[in-house]
Amino acid sequence: MTRIRDVVQKALSTGYLTVEAENQLRQLLATRYDLEDFKAFMSLQEAAMMGKVKQESREERCGI
Repeated sequence: MTRIRDVVQKALSTGYLTVEAENQLRQLLATRYDLEDFKAFMSLQEAAMMGKVKQESREERCGI
């Protein structure tokens, strides 16, 4: 089973969080998770706020 920290690590290493990964995180956060997963999620939140990780869901759509 995929862990939160695995999804976060991919986003941090690529600098990009896909909509698919966001949905996966929502599902994982709705289940039980450990402290390491919580810390990983918080580091992703911080990276996104600092502009180190771009979110596909927040990108401007061309032609809209």
